[in-house]
Amino acid sequence: MNIQEPSNQKNPVNIPQGDSIVLKLKDIFYLCISKWYWFLLSLAIALTAGYYYIKTTPPVYQRSIAILIKSKESANEPILEEMGFTNTPSNLTNEMELLKTGPIAYEIARRLDLNVEYIRQGRFHDDVLYGIEAPVKISFLSLPEYETASLHLKLDKDGEITLYDLSDKEQTFNDKITVAFNDTVDTPLGNIVVTPSASYKLGKTADLTIRHSNINNIIGRIQSKISPSLRKKNSTIIDINYKDVSRARAEDILNTLVGVYNENWIKDRNIKTQNTDKFIKDRLAFIEDELGNVEQNISAWKSRNLMLDVGAAGSFAQSQINEAERDLQELNNQIYMTKYIKEYLEDGKHEHQLLPVNSGITNSSIESLIKQYNDKLLIRNNHLANSSAQNPLVRDLDEDLEVLRGSISQSLDYELAMLQSKSNVIKSRQGVAVSRVATNPEKAQQLLSEERQQKVKEQLYLYLLEKREENELSQAFGAYNNQFIESPHGSNNPVEPETGRVWMICFATGLFFPAFIIFATEMLNTKVRGKNDLKSLSAPYAGDIPLHEPKKKNLVEKFKKKEIVEIPKVLVAEKKRDVINEAFRVIRTNVEFILGFDSHHKVIMLTSLTPGSGKTFISVNLATAFAIRDKKVLLIDLDLRKGSLSQYLDNPSKGISNYLSGQVVDFRELIKPLGKLDMLPCGTLPPNPAELLFTPRFQEMMVQVREEYDYIFLDCPPVEVVADASIISSYADLTLFVIRIGNMERDNLYEVEEWYQNRKFGKLAVLLNGIKQGSSRYGYHKYGYHKYGYHYGN
Repeated sequence: MNIQEPSNQKNPVNIPQGDSIVLKLKDIFYLCISKWYWFLLSLAIALTAGYYYIKTTPPVYQRSIAILIKSKESANEPILEEMGFTNTPSNLTNEMELLKTGPIAYEIARRLDLNVEYIRQGRFHDDVLYGIEAPVKISFLSLPEYETASLHLKLDKDGEITLYDLSDKEQTFNDKITVAFNDTVDTPLGNIVVTPSASYKLGKTADLTIRHSNINNIIGRIQSKISPSLRKKNSTIIDINYKDVSRARAEDILNTLVGVYNENWIKDRNIKTQNTDKFIKDRLAFIEDELGNVEQNISAWKSRNLMLDVGAAGSFAQSQINEAERDLQELNNQIYMTKYIKEYLEDGKHEHQLLPVNSGITNSSIESLIKQYNDKLLIRNNHLANSSAQNPLVRDLDEDLEVLRGSISQSLDYELAMLQSKSNVIKSRQGVAVSRVATNPEKAQQLLSEERQQKVKEQLYLYLLEKREENELSQAFGAYNNQFIESPHGSNNPVEPETGRVWMICFATGLFFPAFIIFATEMLNTKVRGKNDLKSLSAPYAGDIPLHEPKKKNLVEKFKKKEIVEIPKVLVAEKKRDVINEAFRVIRTNVEFILGFDSHHKVIMLTSLTPGSGKTFISVNLATAFAIRDKKVLLIDLDLRKGSLSQYLDNPSKGISNYLSGQVVDFRELIKPLGKLDMLPCGTLPPNPAELLFTPRFQEMMVQVREEYDYIFLDCPPVEVVADASIISSYADLTLFVIRIGNMERDNLYEVEEWYQNRKFGKLAVLLNGIKQGSSRYGYHKYGYHKYGYHYGN
């Protein structure tokens, strides 16, 4: 802060950028420290709210289970693979989604009767009783699963049960029904049976609220709480978590979840074997009939032609024929099965049925396509069971199945063409061998044809019998595709509400809100906040005055009809070393330094921009600070529109206004002592103060008091309200411009800087009023005292 006297040369006005002042973190910190009680109250409220939340929120516990999804069925897997059985590794993502499906959740809710809840009123929150925790079990025999209802149950010591406040979704019934254990009773909610639980003992009492919920709501709740996840990225171990207010219920739900999942998996797996078994049985019955007909034809032919063996005619040629026949029979089997599967695929009757597996087709590509087709068809049927054919996922799967059907059909055509080509080659070779036995009778050829058909049917029949046994063996070896790794377990401490997190949030909230309010208030504060706001002014800084708050009136005086008029007191006195006295002594020293050592510089004018800045309080105490140094000091009340300074003398009826208007000849007659200084009061409030200040009497008085006193203090009205201060400034050697924290807008500092640079008030210095003790260094506060209630008018 520059306190050097400016030169006489006028400088262009350099307006300070007062609005650019930004709060620093250090300033915010000290602001918060000064409002410590706000934080204490906010923390108390936030922590109380957190305590209430913790107490009123039912504790939620977590239970976990771990299962291993097997990639191999068992130790017998190599044997089964030799028989032609293969097991597709499970898709872990699909398996985790299956665990959360609606049918599984429904089965859990149905088996554990989860749509009926038993609630006991607690001190802070209601407790849910599950299993043996509830002394009774109630069954709603007539109430559908999708209906909601509730009732209150009261159990007396003698075992008498009273049902009351029965209600459904439409109305509440006022009936009170007394029932006994195991009796079926007719109620507005249908037939109800109350049975004792395993924990019930005679003499036990209970008052419960029982709710029957819509099964769909329970299914949704179970699905939302089941949380499966992979233990590690490349592992097949799935951890399943479940949160519930009842630890026992969470454990039962997890156990039932795995049980239902295994049952569904075995059921889906058996669908394949059942369809294959049906196919094999149908074909065995058909071939058995054909084989019987062939055997009858051979027997009739031999009886009719009296021929038992035709091989003796050409054993060598026959051996070649037999070799060709064996090859041809094998090809005929493959051609037959290929044609049947193609017909089975394209007849339109089996569009959504599984294709036979292990059918004897040696083409591995076709077998792989059939396996993919069956897997996708199972997935499609599972989704269709939980939704409709319009489900986008079902429609996508139908499109995939259509593509696979086309691929399988095309592959079968290629396979038939290849098999037919092989058959033609073998038949050609066989014809050469047959030509060698041309001597055999034509009837022998007929016998050979019938015997060949018999062998084909016999081999096909035996082949299907073998496949049937393999299929039944596959079904018998069926095992779960998962294994328990960890049974349901978990901590007995609740996971919700998270006590530590709640306390942390409440503590942070308790600190944040008052800090935010303080920061927002200060950012929106456009008033002068402290010394930092004055750093951009070029005018000398005379000092600052700490905030002084006078004692409040007692309640008796406050509520009297007539307000008690108190005479203000001067705070500065000899031998007093309080903060106020020390502040005025510092200002006194600064003022002497600004005035210099010229004895002619002795008139000090005090003014401000707006009322309420405390200039009258500063005038009388600063003048007293000079007077206690044995200086002859005169204090003049030139606020001819208010006369606030004259209150220190109990508002004398005559003063300077009477002198200036010519009612009093000598102003010395009007001077009154005030402690160690002299004071010239205002006197009668004139209607024309500005005209009086222009009179020659005022100029003459100022010349005379300069000769008679060491220092003259002029208490003037604010410059923003009237022009009196501008008139008086021509007589002043120094103008102390009082700026009070929280009273003057920071934008008005532009005007103060302009007045200083343009010498409007001669030698001008600023004085800051209202600094809170202990915070003057940073000075960002809004405080006030001594309301300056100006009422100007003609």
